[in-house]
Amino acid sequence: MADEWKASAAADGEGKSWKLLEKTLLAGVQEQRRARRWGIFFKSLTFVYLFVALALFVPMLDLKKSAGSSAGHTAVIEVRGMIADQESASADNIVSSLRAAFEDANTRGVILRINSPGGSPVQSGYIYDEIRRLRAEYPAIKLYAVITDLGASGAYYIASAADAIYADKASLVGSIGVTAATFGFVGVMEKLGVDRRVYTSGEHKAFLDPFQPQKAEETKFWQGVLETTHRQFIASVKQGRGDRLKDAKHPELFSGLIWSGEQALQLGLIDALGNTSYVAREVVGEKEIVDFTLQESPFDRFAKTMGASMAERVALLMGFRGPALR
Repeated sequence: MADEWKASAAADGEGKSWKLLEKTLLAGVQEQRRARRWGIFFKSLTFVYLFVALALFVPMLDLKKSAGSSAGHTAVIEVRGMIADQESASADNIVSSLRAAFEDANTRGVILRINSPGGSPVQSGYIYDEIRRLRAEYPAIKLYAVITDLGASGAYYIASAADAIYADKASLVGSIGVTAATFGFVGVMEKLGVDRRVYTSGEHKAFLDPFQPQKAEETKFWQGVLETTHRQFIASVKQGRGDRLKDAKHPELFSGLIWSGEQALQLGLIDALGNTSYVAREVVGEKEIVDFTLQESPFDRFAKTMGASMAERVALLMGFRGPALR
């Protein structure tokens, strides 16, 4: 009996030892996990700190704009991608760059280097008006548009405000027209047996709703809006290009078609064939090029990537985009 009691006590002691060891090991693992979590937290905090520091201080170290140099230069401003609010080719960015270039005492000429399919008629109009204002305020400084791959629609709208337009023989130029696109989901809704319920306080408030059937009078109204915008576009191009535009013999210039640079030259859409270096060296007379394009900070790019507005998301979901010069 005594031997059995001793064996039982030994077994209990051994069990308690294993439990104690298990608890110790688990505590160590938990401590390691907590340490890793804190390590990740502090590393992430350090990364955010460095990111914000770069966002704040890198733009201050922009060495492209050598405004303090004594030598004359040709200022270049990039118009790349969609011309739209919150994009790199927004009116705010391009206008700010234009003002900086014209106000620089060493600027001998300004080049808008364009590679864009167009975009917002409002943003394009802002830039067009500012170009004409700056040309009047600084008559000694000429502004030239140089189209690289593409200068279409709203991008050509902007270019037409320049003193002269240059392009490559294979560049695509023109597309003087207006478009607005959406989808119609009425048939799909009927097949799915889903009813669309819209409550408005105006008879035509929801006339662009893609889930409702089109009405003839609303379609006619919307077409009138687009035609009005198109007329404004044409008037601005004619004002900018003047007699150089061969529109009397070629009314198709305003049909939305697009031409190669070689064809555009014959139609008066551009003035000559040439690239940025050629215009700076041979036309402006200053081969030294200084980039005045407003540079986005890393923080701005990050915020733009992560922060699409709810309105934009809804518009994309519904498949609707407003009038665009493209």
